[in-house]
Amino acid sequence: MQRRTLIAASPLVWLTTAPEVRSQPNPGFEAAARYAAAKNGVAMLVMREGRVLFEDYPNGGGPDRAWETASGTKSFCGVLAAAAAADGLLSIDETCARTLVEWADDRRATITVRDLLTLTSGLAGGAIGRPPSYAQAVTAQPAFEPGQRFQYGPTPFQVFGEIIRRKLTAAGANPDPLDYLRQRVLDPAGITFGPWRRGFDGLPMLPQGAALSARDWARFGQFVLDGGRKLDAKTLAACFDGTAANPGYGLSWWLLRPGLVGPGPRAGIDGVLGQALAHEDVVMAAGAGDQRLYLLRRRGLVVVRQATGIVAALMGAGTGWQDAVFLQTLLG
Repeated sequence: MQRRTLIAASPLVWLTTAPEVRSQPNPGFEAAARYAAAKNGVAMLVMREGRVLFEDYPNGGGPDRAWETASGTKSFCGVLAAAAAADGLLSIDETCARTLVEWADDRRATITVRDLLTLTSGLAGGAIGRPPSYAQAVTAQPAFEPGQRFQYGPTPFQVFGEIIRRKLTAAGANPDPLDYLRQRVLDPAGITFGPWRRGFDGLPMLPQGAALSARDWARFGQFVLDGGRKLDAKTLAACFDGTAANPGYGLSWWLLRPGLVGPGPRAGIDGVLGQALAHEDVVMAAGAGDQRLYLLRRRGLVVVRQATGIVAALMGAGTGWQDAVFLQTLLG
């Protein structure tokens, strides 16, 4: 087990002891690292089949530092759903009202778990960066019918957290969704994490708040790329199926393909650079400040990019980061 030590100067950074890995020379990787470093980057890592091919830690980063993934945290939810489906706790096509009985007699009665995690439930998304408590999220009312519109925000993920909490309670298990994720996915895959933010209700935030080192985030990506041992295969595959409302978003994962609806990650995808990547199959977890976990599924590559500037990004400041530029540079 890796040892973790808090850096007192910042609540966003943790230290984990880890063996050093020598990066292999690769012009594309090195050029992509320069692009990433110039835009507040602190970590870039490339992995294939669980082996680190390249890593770079500029601007005060390091292999022993864990950084917040911001909304990159959301993509744990699709994997959490796949674990719960494998354990018989839920189906993504069941209605939320099956668990949230207070929804049974109003407009929310037909919303499914799939609708929640594809952000097509019709519920108002809520303020980005300010997740409501689980109890508050469950009171949200729909502005649209399920499936009509893609609405990005934290509320649906907090509703999903409450569903998982109630499912675990009914099963007589520890009701904490993060404890369940850790036991079912993270610990078996050898993934450790730094602090995971909790709301004022004491429950883990599912739209944001996880902190991991580049190596551990890459291990999570490799776990997903490998098919998620002991997860429900159908649910995991749904993570990478878009919807009519947004072909570029699955169950909590961004899908870098034409038709993607924002915010943010669309830049360059439908343009000339996007055409250059048209033959690729890229999915990603993405967070404010240009935190990225890319899975290049046809190439078997896992790529992590981490940076400072989460708070500034939430306030509207940007670096001009473009996913298509980075990926095209990476692939040479």
